[in-house]
Amino acid sequence: MSDTTNPVPPGWYPDAKAPGHQRWWDGTQWTEHVQAPYDPAAAAAALKAPAGTKTGTVWVWLIVLLPLLSIGSLFLIDIAGYMQSVMANPTSMSGMLSLYTSPGYVITLVLSFLIYALTVVFAVLDVRVLTQRGVQRPFHWAFAFLGGIVYVIGRSVVVKRRTGEGLGPLWGAIAVYVVSFIVSMVWTFMMMQSIMNAMPSYLIT
Repeated sequence: MSDTTNPVPPGWYPDAKAPGHQRWWDGTQWTEHVQAPYDPAAAAAALKAPAGTKTGTVWVWLIVLLPLLSIGSLFLIDIAGYMQSVMANPTSMSGMLSLYTSPGYVITLVLSFLIYALTVVFAVLDVRVLTQRGVQRPFHWAFAFLGGIVYVIGRSVVVKRRTGEGLGPLWGAIAVYVVSFIVSMVWTFMMMQSIMNAMPSYLIT
């Protein structure tokens, strides 16, 4: 390997002194650095959690259920009162902006920020518990900044690889989003109904 006319580039090459291993060639000579060939199966096995590791934590289930608080807060917004205020004085700027200062809207807005912050905090606590239980390199909590559903999906995939189970939170998140969709449709229908009920009394006058 020391042919000066055609030098061999630095890299890992089979080690004649240790069959099945590789030694680092720095471009001019062999070094003392030796490694076994990379075995994907062995690497995956090394990350396996102990048998019987519990994958569910209270923290991940709180992340799953938090969206229900957000969707429920929509019913605190008084759409009918807002429409009546606007129709009573269509040119009033305060009437137009009254929705954004109403208690229901403020509570919903504050709650959305609180849910976002709690999602990150709960993700940190969830990762800590998983690590203590022997789950190596769990899904990083920082992905919770992208949303609870992103963290739950990634967490479920990684935990499944480490333990062979742990998809419960993922199915729970899917169920929550289905319920949230149904509730949002009901809220939309009620909102439209409130608007329609508020319009006639002002159109007649």
